[in-house]
Amino acid sequence: MSDVLDLTRELISRKSVTPDDAGCQPLVAARLEAAGFAVEPMRFGQVDNLWATHGQGAPVLALLGHTDVVPSGPSEAWTSDPFAPEIRDGVLYGRGAADMKSGVAAFVVAAERFVAAHPGHAGTLALLLTSDEEGDAIDGVRRVAATFAERGTRIDWCITGEPSSTRTLGDLLRVGRRGSLSATLTVRGVQGHVAYPDKARNPIHDLAPALAELVARHWDAGYESFPPTSLQVSNIAAGTGATNVIPGTATVQFNLRYTPHWDAPALEAEIGALLDRHGLDYTIAWHRSGEPFYTPEGPLRAAAREVMSRFAGAAPEESTGGGTSDARFIAPLGAQCIEIGPVNASIHQIDEHVRVADLEALPQLYLQLLERLLPDAKSAG
Repeated sequence: MSDVLDLTRELISRKSVTPDDAGCQPLVAARLEAAGFAVEPMRFGQVDNLWATHGQGAPVLALLGHTDVVPSGPSEAWTSDPFAPEIRDGVLYGRGAADMKSGVAAFVVAAERFVAAHPGHAGTLALLLTSDEEGDAIDGVRRVAATFAERGTRIDWCITGEPSSTRTLGDLLRVGRRGSLSATLTVRGVQGHVAYPDKARNPIHDLAPALAELVARHWDAGYESFPPTSLQVSNIAAGTGATNVIPGTATVQFNLRYTPHWDAPALEAEIGALLDRHGLDYTIAWHRSGEPFYTPEGPLRAAAREVMSRFAGAAPEESTGGGTSDARFIAPLGAQCIEIGPVNASIHQIDEHVRVADLEALPQLYLQLLERLLPDAKSAG
């Protein structure tokens, strides 16, 4: 078996359901220390983070990943034990096989090969891992990034190993992500009997016109390769369960995925003004998951496009779609961020998997990127 396959299987066998690292990061740290990296564990609360560096000075290229996984769901629904990696017909199965223990393993193997072949490389190669990407994302990369900002730790380029490919390895290059802003809006009314509406005030009726305006609004027309900003209602709740009672409150939850035309404070102010205009008696609780980021054309995108084209046989689609990733915490440090990883078709699903051929090719893809971006210091000079 190959180094990357062995390491991926070893990581999958550790039941690192978020935020438990279950020993994944010490395993990685030991390998990187043996390869000459300086290793700094960074534990915050119940979350393990790992920062490992090789070389010095600029540019600083960080490989970003996570060791935690989502719960497996009922193990009996899996064809094999989700935490006992198994290969069937050239496919590796197990929780985290695609998201993202394969990416972590490929990062480690690529880093080992790179520093062995290029001990005097330009700049700094770094690896940043967290066990809090699938969970609350409070004490993971968000907290690490705040620490880096305080102590002046710089990152110029960031490659996230999230599963981003769609059909074949390297067919999609993620060059940004939309922002994500969630809200829980509670509208207060006056509870009463449905036969006596004059003695009550129905919060659902109060809410409906404002909600209709919110969901019908055209927020923007998109930005560069970003789709337009979207507001989606995820839940509405009201009532006592009785058909003859006007409820006292109505609650609606919604989320905005937004382009760089907006930031969270501007959206919150805009929506607050709309609710005020409708005269609602309300409270609203906001949760800011992260601001949008976008990496413009430059050395990072150019290198990724060239390398990925060789692996996929065609130029990759360059996209800002999908959900969020921990790169949203690294981008505000001034870093340009891209995402490159295995096929994402099975992530978070029963029988999550990755093709062994893709897994074994992934370290070479990352290695070629490192060689393009951090050439030997003599050749760089």
